[in-house]
Amino acid sequence: MAENIVAIEYEALLLGKRITRVAGFRGSRLGMLDRSAYILLVSLEDQPKSIGELSEITGLDASTLNRQTAAMRRQNIIQRIPDPDGGMARKFTLTQEGERSLAQQRKRNLGALSTVLSDWSSEEIARFAAALTRFNRAVQSLEMRNDS
Repeated sequence: MAENIVAIEYEALLLGKRITRVAGFRGSRLGMLDRSAYILLVSLEDQPKSIGELSEITGLDASTLNRQTAAMRRQNIIQRIPDPDGGMARKFTLTQEGERSLAQQRKRNLGALSTVLSDWSSEEIARFAAALTRFNRAVQSLEMRNDS
């Protein structure tokens, strides 16, 4: 069992490094999002969120998120809005340019993953997706326990 845990640790490290390369997050080609911007855009995709809510999702502190959101506002991919629910905190939402950038990067990501998984069966992909989701939720749960 310990041997498999060592293998998981090693493969998870490699996955994080390689997936960003395959998905095109490295380099400075025009129109490409960096990884941190992509994560924030995905987090904002469904509904506006405050710095505090983004911190809970990403595990980043408020000062880091303030710097990242300021840069993203300068790029016109997010905007600050009043809380739609009437709360005090300002929230962030995607601009049209942000939606376009997110869709463009997602298309790159899914294309790269589809290529990587092209010789996998539908069942293998489903099992891997379920196991990876379970793994990430367990890591997130441990992270939350360690933060409290």
